[in-house]
Amino acid sequence: MYITQSLKRNAQLYPKKIASSFLERTFTWEDSLKRISKLASGIKKLGINLEDRVAILAHNSDRYFEFIYSVSWVGGVFVPINTRLAPPEIQFWINDSESKIIFVDSNFSSIIESLLKENKIPSIEKVVYISDDTTPENMIKYEDLLENEAIEDEMRGYDDLAGIFYTGGTTGRSKGVMLSHTNMIINAFNGAVSGDFGPHSRWLHAAPMFHIADCAGLFGVSQAGGSHFFIPGFVPKLFFEAVSKNKINETILVPTMVNMAVNDPEIRNYDLTCLKKIMYGASPMPEPVIVKAMEMLPNCTFYHAYGQTECAPLLTFSGPETHVFEGPLAYKFKSCGQAVPGVELKIADDNGDEVKRGEVGEIYARGPNIMLGYWKQEELTKKAISKDGWMKTGDGAKMDQDGYIFIVDRVKDMIISGGENIYSTEVENAIYQISGIVECAVIGIPDEKWGEVVHAIVRLKDQNSITEKEIIEHCHKNIAGFKCPKSVSFRTDPMPISGAGKILKTDLRKPFWKDQAKQVN
Repeated sequence: MYITQSLKRNAQLYPKKIASSFLERTFTWEDSLKRISKLASGIKKLGINLEDRVAILAHNSDRYFEFIYSVSWVGGVFVPINTRLAPPEIQFWINDSESKIIFVDSNFSSIIESLLKENKIPSIEKVVYISDDTTPENMIKYEDLLENEAIEDEMRGYDDLAGIFYTGGTTGRSKGVMLSHTNMIINAFNGAVSGDFGPHSRWLHAAPMFHIADCAGLFGVSQAGGSHFFIPGFVPKLFFEAVSKNKINETILVPTMVNMAVNDPEIRNYDLTCLKKIMYGASPMPEPVIVKAMEMLPNCTFYHAYGQTECAPLLTFSGPETHVFEGPLAYKFKSCGQAVPGVELKIADDNGDEVKRGEVGEIYARGPNIMLGYWKQEELTKKAISKDGWMKTGDGAKMDQDGYIFIVDRVKDMIISGGENIYSTEVENAIYQISGIVECAVIGIPDEKWGEVVHAIVRLKDQNSITEKEIIEHCHKNIAGFKCPKSVSFRTDPMPISGAGKILKTDLRKPFWKDQAKQVN
């Protein structure tokens, strides 16, 4: 079981089918196999040996795709870097992973040049430039690496380390999640089976490729013999154009992207009937957004995927059969689905003991998709994974009698007010029912009497159309009083988000907690 296996199968079965397409470049699976084996040869000549780390800091492209497979071919370990990071954070990821080579595009080459000049990334020996404009001095042109003779696959696989995916670092020091070939191929099979990937798949990489969710799509579609198409990043118009032009039928988006797309007036100017499947995940999907998406894209089916980086990432799946408003599965789309094949899940208390169905606890997961551990952090690994293989996800949820998982919140984001546990997602869902709400985030803020109280931060479609009083009154009609916001603030700018599209509640909390000795009362 190894990552590059799908390349050989696809070149054998579908040699003339499109493997990758970006801008004016299109390569077949036969082409891709040759290019990747040559690129691997070039990487090896740069001094990469087995398990050496090779980083990449770039927007989506076909070359990102080739990078992933060529590093695996040569037996190295790929390290995708979040493109939304600040230079000090980029510096940390490179140094912590001890990457020897970094691939970079024109958007980030100056950052790497600056870090190198200041000797802040001493492990980096070579920089490969993957854009088509003039290659900066002291960098290697990407296509020059393909001038080498092809080499044989090093055949790394199974429990060998394949990639290090860093967590966002939004709540402290970033952790390098070590994923093996088995972790990612098992996940690819799960995604292919649950998401019905096949040779018919024409997949658009619109979500960032540094994120494990899109990477899971990459491996899943490749395993199934589909085709990959790329846009540099998600912009609604660019997304619409790519779908229409390339007859895209499948993609994965985070909820913020779905929200942007279905509320963009230009969506009506494009023929998107070819789009048959959108997977979504990485953060909770507000109910009004998915309802609007189903209305605006009637030919499209929707799949809710839930997981986390440490699980490579897929844990549950909820398909189109749950995205309905009538029948026994009506509104099951509010859940994130049931455990995928090969994955065990339980909802457990603080001691790891399973709670009764319907009770809130923490999601625990076990299976061949669970990470090898955190890079150079053995103690954290021991805390995260029990001796009997259960991974603590940190997500609070409940399970119904049919095994559907309903996420209530991140355990660490839970608000405790007057001894009551309040899950912000539940409050946000209530607020999103109000027409005119574009974005909403619920956080806990300090209070002398209750320890913490619920505060809502809201962005409106039309300013002054909804008042604080109206929002609070609406919540009192829909959820328990102790869960309702005690205050509401309004903002005109979009919420700060991570590279994975998650609202950065840590950033939103800072102004309210800056004078507090502790971040919890």
